[in-house]
Amino acid sequence: MPMDVSRQPYAIKWLILGILTGLAAGFSAITFYLMLRLMTHLFLGLLVGYKQPEPPGLGGSLRYTIHISRPWLIPASTVIGALIVAYLVREFRESRAGLDRLIEAYHGRKRPFNNPVLHSFMNVVLSTITIGSGGSAGPEAPTGNFGGGLSYFIAERLGLSDEDRALAMMVGAGAALGAIFKAPIGGALLAAELPYRRDIEVKALYPAAIASAVAYALFCLVTGFKPYLGQIITVVPIQSMPLYAVLGIVDGAVAITYIESLDLFGRLFSRLRVGDTVKAAIGGLLVGLIGLVAPQVLSSGEGWIDPAVYTRLGAFASPVLPLIILLALLPIIKILSTSITLSSGEVGGVFAPGIVIGAFTGLDMGLLFHHLFPNLAPSIAPFVIVSALAMFGAASNAPLAVMAVVLEMASNYQLLPEAAVASAIAYLVTAWRFTIFKSQVPTRGSVKRTTTKQPGL
Repeated sequence: MPMDVSRQPYAIKWLILGILTGLAAGFSAITFYLMLRLMTHLFLGLLVGYKQPEPPGLGGSLRYTIHISRPWLIPASTVIGALIVAYLVREFRESRAGLDRLIEAYHGRKRPFNNPVLHSFMNVVLSTITIGSGGSAGPEAPTGNFGGGLSYFIAERLGLSDEDRALAMMVGAGAALGAIFKAPIGGALLAAELPYRRDIEVKALYPAAIASAVAYALFCLVTGFKPYLGQIITVVPIQSMPLYAVLGIVDGAVAITYIESLDLFGRLFSRLRVGDTVKAAIGGLLVGLIGLVAPQVLSSGEGWIDPAVYTRLGAFASPVLPLIILLALLPIIKILSTSITLSSGEVGGVFAPGIVIGAFTGLDMGLLFHHLFPNLAPSIAPFVIVSALAMFGAASNAPLAVMAVVLEMASNYQLLPEAAVASAIAYLVTAWRFTIFKSQVPTRGSVKRTTTKQPGL
């Protein structure tokens, strides 16, 4: 007779579920990674002749030099990708959803999709086409949706309660996010912190830690165990702490800009009196034209963090803009390209573009601080890393989780004091009134539910 998981004591039940959801999350991350490599090769590789920089943890090199064989075909790539996505969305409209769908489903204790496996997998397909063709979006939403959808399906098949299914879904999503960025601790914290603006789901931590470890190990068996951004070693003078406080204020303002831009373009595209296919084509064309001027904003863009960290400014080239103008505009241009991509109907996440926007902001601020205070800012690297985590931590109302994710990506916890200062200040600037995830609720007490006592609890 098979074991009834729902009747096991809490620790055993969630040990079993943690392993199962971790396997599902690791499979989700691997599936997305392989499909994205294929789509990127077909669109940007074969069509445009553009090999983007990749993070060292995924095989990238610090000696990257930008080269685009057929730059005039960038708009063709983004438009074709947008049209394919628009066509598929008509058949699988539910699959457009981002992480907000999981957060909403978690609070409502309901299915994230009518068909959790099919629609979350199609979310991966749509996102890999979007990103692979040059659309500015991230891998975390589709990976998290697939991991969460599979985990919900597993919990459902095991006959667990609505509450346990919802928790398994968030655990699977967090583990998948941790796996795709090689940040298992951060993935576990994301599962607990994402549902709320200023609270943590404590009961998610134990199963999420197990699931994240399993998913991370499975993903790294395919991609290697090298940290996502390589091991970034930095030296930070203790006297420079006020600079990180200033950086936190700037990151908070950029986070608000990012959130407001996504909302603004969402309203603008919704008011266009044209069909979804035309909206997608318009968005793809605009992103492609922006990519002609600043190819650094195409796709998710995490590969540009390392050139920023090591101040390899030669990689930041534009056929139109002088270098100093390009660097100054990159955060805003990345915000615009991401807002247009997602508002016009394409599919992907906001996390990876968010940390890239933060990294570009940190590059600008680091160069400025280095020019003004060379003794206090001898290196640009710590400003890039700290800004990446502070900006999106504030935008997502998940400062602890995002801090852990980015520090794990860089394999550098020496930046923890500076990260804590900048992240806390950026978080306070947003004042919890701004969030990129609209389905978040303020605290656990904000959600009133009728729950039933489960066996073994």
